[in-house]
Amino acid sequence: MKINLIAYLLITVFLISCEKNYTPEEKFYISSIEQERKEKNEWMKNDPDSPFNLKSKVEFHDLNYFDVDPKFVFSSKLYFYDKKDTITIFGTKGEPRNVLRIGYLKINYEGKDYKVNVYESQTINGNIYHSIWFTDLTTNNETYGVGRYLDFELNEDPNYIYKVDFNLAYNPYCAYSAEYSCAIPTKEDYIPIKILAGEKKFHD
Repeated sequence: MKINLIAYLLITVFLISCEKNYTPEEKFYISSIEQERKEKNEWMKNDPDSPFNLKSKVEFHDLNYFDVDPKFVFSSKLYFYDKKDTITIFGTKGEPRNVLRIGYLKINYEGKDYKVNVYESQTINGNIYHSIWFTDLTTNNETYGVGRYLDFELNEDPNYIYKVDFNLAYNPYCAYSAEYSCAIPTKEDYIPIKILAGEKKFHD
């Protein structure tokens, strides 16, 4: 009994020493992201419009995530390219899609700068929207083999500072069901670091 108690105390001390010392603001942020993830699980599981229910029934289990890590949150203005190139990307079913590469966000990770491209596309109805998609050193290992996405909303202020939060990186619908086709990131969208944040693979 005494040996078990000592072992328990040693394990407790070890776990406490390993716990990161987050500020109250960071703890609140982590809690809010974890709550968002719970709500997304509920939507994915139960909503008739989710990719698990809409086109065909896909067996659901909770989405897989890295632990929330504030060090993968960055700030940047949007740097517009002088020449905004229309490029052709492909969906996972092979269909070509024309998109406009309008600019990039700049993140600094462990002392090095990296670009995160921003794209402009149109819906079938002609509505314009903006997207970020990327691959990194976790792609096809811990994370989905095609790549992951981040939502992006363009601000009219050219000096606006955007938050680039990789804890919000998510899988496109084709990661769950072959019924969907999603944009494949280009080689210019590769970020050569391990982004240990956001959503992991759904299927093993």
